[in-house]
Amino acid sequence: MMRKRVAALFVAVILVAAMVAGCGQQSAPAPKPAEPAKPAEPPKPAEPEEIRIGSWQPFTGALAAGGAMNKEGIDMAFEQRPKILGKPVKVIFSDNKSDKVEAANSMARLIEQDKVVAVLGCYGSSLAIAGLNVSEKAGIPMIPDASNPLVTEGRKFVTRLNYQDPFAGKVMAKYAVDKLGAKTAAIIQDVAQDYSVGLAQFFRKEFTKLTNNPNSIVAFVSYNTGDQDFTAQLTFVKSKKPDVIFVPGYSADGALLAKQAREMGIKTPLVGGDAWEAPELVQIGGKAVEGLIFCSHFAVEAAKTDKAKKFIDDYRKKYNKDPNCYAALAYDAYNLVADKLEEIKVVDPVKLNTALRSTKNWEGVTGTISIDETGNPVKPAIIFQVKGGKFVYMDTIQPW
Repeated sequence: MMRKRVAALFVAVILVAAMVAGCGQQSAPAPKPAEPAKPAEPPKPAEPEEIRIGSWQPFTGALAAGGAMNKEGIDMAFEQRPKILGKPVKVIFSDNKSDKVEAANSMARLIEQDKVVAVLGCYGSSLAIAGLNVSEKAGIPMIPDASNPLVTEGRKFVTRLNYQDPFAGKVMAKYAVDKLGAKTAAIIQDVAQDYSVGLAQFFRKEFTKLTNNPNSIVAFVSYNTGDQDFTAQLTFVKSKKPDVIFVPGYSADGALLAKQAREMGIKTPLVGGDAWEAPELVQIGGKAVEGLIFCSHFAVEAAKTDKAKKFIDDYRKKYNKDPNCYAALAYDAYNLVADKLEEIKVVDPVKLNTALRSTKNWEGVTGTISIDETGNPVKPAIIFQVKGGKFVYMDTIQPW
């Protein structure tokens, strides 16, 4: 019995000792639940070592003259400004070959393979429309020098520095009525080119309005780009005895048409659009194009600013000739992109596009430019006449 009491006492002593020890110690705090890991931030895209700009033009084919004029302006702008944001610029020249299918393909290569931040060009509305369907989808800003309204209509990534065909058509109709005293007109359009078809319709609408005569267009005939024989069209037009003949096509076709018209004894004044401003008009047409009248976007005689005058001097030194409107527009396009990249301080196509579409009172060599909500500028038109084998400045027509 004594042993049982001793054992019980021993157990009690141990329990009391354990309790006393427990009162002198704090139990370890329960671990906090782990916070969920933050998702890793995607790495910022590395800034490119060089800035790539596409010059997308018809360097070969039926419209190659336009591409050549543009290249002169781009080359000079690049030579004067080979770096943007401290980075070297690489201009990638892409030939759309004056072909609508190749226009889309060459645009895709500029975007997917060459990784350009912007595309300058192109000359020719049909080509521009074919290519910009690609650039628009990719979100790459484009600055074309094509004038058909469809080039910018409903587009978000197109900014244009030249006026549109509706204005050009109105200008030439007004000039024909006011300056040439025309009461009737004939139109000979290139049915294969959006530029020509659109310009023909805008001229027709304005001419009938100004003459207050729905029948003042006495002949409306067509041909296709590259046609060599205009006898049928000219024979019909001659029979209608119009006061003026409007030919809204490209320079090579206009020159051939003028030669054949004069050979057929047609002395009626011939007027055209801005696509007549190319050396081949005189090279092909010779004396037959004397007196032809057309609109343009730039004239040396109309240049007033120091910036424009410097451009003219630099161009003359480099090329030994006066600048044409397409070289001037291309020069402006390159410098506008450069200025806007310097403004946003990042090589980002979407931000660049926003900056381009927000342009206000930017001084270019072709004039002071503000872009409206449709991506188009409001600018005057220049009138030229062929005299002595040269394009002679006649007038400046302000928007109305």
